[in-house]
Amino acid sequence: MVKEPESAGTARPVLGLSIGDPAGIGPEIAVKALSRPGLYETILPVVYADRVVLEDALELTGIKLDLHAIDDPAEALGRPGTLDYIDAGVITGKGGYSYGAVSGKSGEASFRYVVNAIAGAMAGKTAGVVTGPLCKEAVNLAGHHYAGHTEIFAEYTGTKTYGMLLCSGSLRVIHVTTHVSLRRACDLITRERVLDTISLARKALRLMGKEKGRIAVAGLNPHSSENGLFGDEEERCIIPAIEAARAEGFDVTGPVPPDTVFVKALGGVFDLVVAMYHDQGHIPLKLSGFRMDPATGAFTLMSGINATIGLPIIRTSVDHGTAFDKAGKNEAHEGSLVEAFEMAAIFAGNWDSAGKM
Repeated sequence: MVKEPESAGTARPVLGLSIGDPAGIGPEIAVKALSRPGLYETILPVVYADRVVLEDALELTGIKLDLHAIDDPAEALGRPGTLDYIDAGVITGKGGYSYGAVSGKSGEASFRYVVNAIAGAMAGKTAGVVTGPLCKEAVNLAGHHYAGHTEIFAEYTGTKTYGMLLCSGSLRVIHVTTHVSLRRACDLITRERVLDTISLARKALRLMGKEKGRIAVAGLNPHSSENGLFGDEEERCIIPAIEAARAEGFDVTGPVPPDTVFVKALGGVFDLVVAMYHDQGHIPLKLSGFRMDPATGAFTLMSGINATIGLPIIRTSVDHGTAFDKAGKNEAHEGSLVEAFEMAAIFAGNWDSAGKM
């Protein structure tokens, strides 16, 4: 039996932060985000990490925070200027990892951070988990064979039906399929899977405080197949799922051609789009939330968050990777992580009414 998160629905929910791969930008953006005093007005963060990794990040950034080791989230002080953390005991000394390098050691550390954070949330000690970026290759080198964070959360929470939600400003997208090949994604488009994702979309909107959100379902094929000219997945799977959702009272439209549905969502016609596969949803989100300086090749904006919908706990995340090319250079921006914290706080405020659907 999963305990109700003690902090859910309160003014300042306790949220665990797993910092991601030590060799990436996760530790850097963690200390940058947690150096913002305003963050502590809405949340109480508890960091899952190794002390030496946090010390390295503070040295890199020049940020001054007091490291406060705790064994239980209940011991957190939760005040600006103090970083409450639970040590994983994986990286115990200098030289245990190198910025920008893929290694089994850093993969093991990032895996331990996230499973420890999940355990805390499942025990009701935190309202949920916010995740920094991990390196899938490193995690697999450590012997943990997962396609990504989402699959780790699903297994460690015993969740069978779940979906990946991405948000950037007014654009919100949830995916029917994620970390599979494009060929495999087409095979996975079924009436049942699309209908499940539409149901998760409504739950996501309620977690965001939108009781009557408008959902659009993207087609799989160009022009949503042009009445069967370019494929039959719409007729066989997507349209029947939409009709079933409407019969249940959902405000859902589609299939909408995938080359226009995101423009309409950005224009305010829809509140959330159901995308059929990973890149169909990720490309418009990152076009919306990411900016790059053409002169330097550096990102000047990395906005947007990722959340897993359908879990018995809250999970939000940054919407970017480990950025090994930036790691150790003090160039990473913490904006996406701050947004992930803010979204987790919104979810916590709506959890009693929407989280257990």
